[in-house]
Amino acid sequence: MLAKLSTRPGVRTCAGAGALTLTLLGSGLPMAAAEDSRPGLSRFYGQKVAWAACDGADMPRDLQCGKVTVPLDYARPGAGTLDVALARYRATGPSRGSVLLNFGGPGGSGVHELAVGGKQFMDLTKGYDVVSFDPRGVGRSSPVSCGEGGEQTSVATGQNLDLARPQPLLERLRQAAEQCARNSGPVLRHMGTVDAARDLDVIRQALGDKKLNYLGFSYGTRLGAVYAAQFPHRVGRMTLDGVDTLTEPLSEQGVAGAEGLQTALDDFLDWCTTDIACPFGRDRRMAGSQVVRLVRSLDEDPVPTDFGGAFSGQDLAGAIGSALYSQELWPTLERALSSLVDDGDTRGVLSFSAGAFWPGGGFTPPLRRPGPAGDRAVDKRDGGLVDSGDIPADNLPAALLAINCADDPDRPTGAQVTKDLKSLRAAYDQASPVFGRFKLTQLLMCYGRPRGTDFVRDRVKDVDTARMLLVGTRGDPATPYRWTEETARRLGTAAVVLDNRGDGHTGYSSSKCVHRKVDDFLLYGSLPADGSSCPADHKGWTSTSGTAR
Repeated sequence: MLAKLSTRPGVRTCAGAGALTLTLLGSGLPMAAAEDSRPGLSRFYGQKVAWAACDGADMPRDLQCGKVTVPLDYARPGAGTLDVALARYRATGPSRGSVLLNFGGPGGSGVHELAVGGKQFMDLTKGYDVVSFDPRGVGRSSPVSCGEGGEQTSVATGQNLDLARPQPLLERLRQAAEQCARNSGPVLRHMGTVDAARDLDVIRQALGDKKLNYLGFSYGTRLGAVYAAQFPHRVGRMTLDGVDTLTEPLSEQGVAGAEGLQTALDDFLDWCTTDIACPFGRDRRMAGSQVVRLVRSLDEDPVPTDFGGAFSGQDLAGAIGSALYSQELWPTLERALSSLVDDGDTRGVLSFSAGAFWPGGGFTPPLRRPGPAGDRAVDKRDGGLVDSGDIPADNLPAALLAINCADDPDRPTGAQVTKDLKSLRAAYDQASPVFGRFKLTQLLMCYGRPRGTDFVRDRVKDVDTARMLLVGTRGDPATPYRWTEETARRLGTAAVVLDNRGDGHTGYSSSKCVHRKVDDFLLYGSLPADGSSCPADHKGWTSTSGTAR
């Protein structure tokens, strides 16, 4: 489990249109039929993308970049705009349009991921331009930031956290939320998945497609499902891999996440203890106890890092959790843990930490330290794309918090948190003695932020769309398989489930069978039977188009 704009006043001639938008959104009715022809929004639906070579020496030569402009506030389309960054690989064969990718997060830069990992999607260029994007508030698209030292999750997982006295923690979380708002600019108030899905429809039209062909991973499945609810008759061939929940509150998601990570850790230790180099020895039962003791000892006595600051047990839990998203990382994780246990060397485990709070996993964006006056990107208010070098170092976790909180309608009071925290801590610790406290931040991280929308929980159901493919992986540590089944029931008869009996987060990049069936659906419209399965790959599989993550 892994985002600044125009505030120039627009001509206030579209108040009626803004009211209609709010009415449609509040009722949960499809908005596609009238949206692109309404005054105030029609100008956004008349765009064409001007593709050009991507800036940056490390960008693939065959990758092209562009942008679309979207309203800052869909309720007031004349009240400001922002640009959304795009990237694409051109179709190599006869093209039926574009397939749009979202790699998860929330908070992941699609432009960056397509640049560094896009080769595994080259089979899709036989029939499509393969396109991805930086969602609003993410990457180059008006990135949000909490400023130096302001990130809420760091506050909630700090080594001085005292859950027995939550009031000081809640006050720090409230202050951190205020700092995020000050540093992020106006986009922060318009960053939920409902807005991002409406951006998808603007992108769809700008690409020249009558319907949206889409492949979403992890959080990207939530985005795809919300799009399907908003624009049911514009859904083309849609695949959702690593299916997110649409109904569980953050507290229950955290317990499920802790259980999933604990299962993945158990599988890793089963493998590790067969190797003489395992830092926890060859006794499997003792190995599990040693990991727990290591986390707790680092919480009590964090070790210094080469980058300044200290490395705590909660930092270790986050790093291990990130590494467990793919079996291919197990040998690297084993070596990193050996360096930590034997020499106190944190460099190996720190290499996993950048994605610690990103459910989608899979990439580490280029990071830079904010300057003494803060990030230059924060002061950019015209809504244009920022340079890649100006993306704030904390954009990924800042965007993750902003989007998850915008999608979550629950805001327990301080008194409620204080009352429930003891029992919740017990439930989380029972789910995982290693990851329980770490995942408890899923409950705390939205404290001090405005209440989010109830649209995802209440309105995304029984979609009247073309049939869509949902891929669930049995050993997924981030999105448990039962979420695939629950979301399929919620979406209704349009959902077709493919059961991937392997391990790791998502199936497309780790299972040859899943990869082939997803490609067959997207390219040729060939759907597997509902409830069919893919066997686990017994050996690490490498795509002919690139390497599996």
